[in-house]
Amino acid sequence: MASYRFSVNGAARTVDSSDPDQPLLYVLRNALGLTGTKFGCGLGQCGACTVIIDGDAVRSCITPISAIAGRSVTTLEGLGTPDTPHPVQAAFIAEQAAQCGYCTNGMVMTSAALLARQPDATLNDAKLALAGNLCRCGTHHRILRAVMRAAGRTP
Repeated sequence: MASYRFSVNGAARTVDSSDPDQPLLYVLRNALGLTGTKFGCGLGQCGACTVIIDGDAVRSCITPISAIAGRSVTTLEGLGTPDTPHPVQAAFIAEQAAQCGYCTNGMVMTSAALLARQPDATLNDAKLALAGNLCRCGTHHRILRAVMRAAGRTP
């Protein structure tokens, strides 16, 4: 059994795993109780499991625990709180950008990573960043308005 040390939402964590290929998603949800990250397809294709690792939006269902040793992971729970939501979370609420809500974690995390890297992102930048995040409910227009709101642009 190996121990993997990394930061989650600003706190140092150590997780023991006998499987170096164990998906980060399972560690976050099952070992650490961080259930904001969702299991969608399990193949890295839908984006529901997106987290931010060292500033980049990453699919946690295909990221092995061994790949995050010494790195910094931010989950939905680490972005903001109900009383003080992250600007992207606040924009999603204001734009009512969730319908069923299953894709919301991935959309929020991808958008937060985009805006941290590129605060003046355009609508086209948001479309490109979110192209790999699937929403079956069809709320893409609201999601894009929320990203533009969070970027300080008129939705």
